[in-house]
Parts: sequence; structure tokens; C-alpha cells
Amino acid sequence: MGKKTKNKITAWGDHLDKKYGTHGTTTRSEFELKAQSFILGELLKDEREKANLTQAEMAEKTGTKKSYISRIENGRADIQLSTLYRLVEQGLNRKLELTIH
Repeated sequence: MGKKTKNKITAWGDHLDKKYGTHGTTTRSEFELKAQSFILGELLKDEREKANLTQAEMAEKTGTKKSYISRIENGRADIQLSTLYRLVEQGLNRKLELTIH
């Protein structure tokens, strides 16, 4: 029987460095952009569902298409800031505030 190795916990940043490269590399930047798109899509989907709206209803309220709402929620579409404001403020009747850290 071989040696048992101790379970070693890898820090999240180290995992990302190994898999996608360090901060500033093209691969890491692409990963981070996709991750942010996914997070934004999940937030919008969650808020839409809390408002009891379908994707079609959200699209109608905001002058977009259902397929576009779906792509945003699935992290597969770039979204302009003006569209984000429209989705949140017109579609969800909420206020959007941005903070830069």
C-alpha cells in the first residue's frame, strides 16, 4: 500500500493562480470577467424571481428581449451600464448604486 498523504487545503487565490495565472495575465483577466458576468446574472435572476417576474415580463417592462434576459442571467452576454440601470430601476422597481473600491 502506498503512503497516505495529508489533506492539504489550498488557498483560493493560489488555486486561481495555478489554474488561470496570476493577476494581470490575459487568462486570469478573462476568467475574472466571466466570473463577474456570472455573479451579476445570478443577482439579477434572484431579484427578478423575488419580484415574481418571468423573463418575458422583465423584457417587456424594460424594452429588451426575453432571450437577452436569459443570456444575461446565464452570464453569456455583456451588459451596458444603461441596460443594467433599466433592468434594475424599470424592471425591478429598485435603485442601483455602484461603488468603486
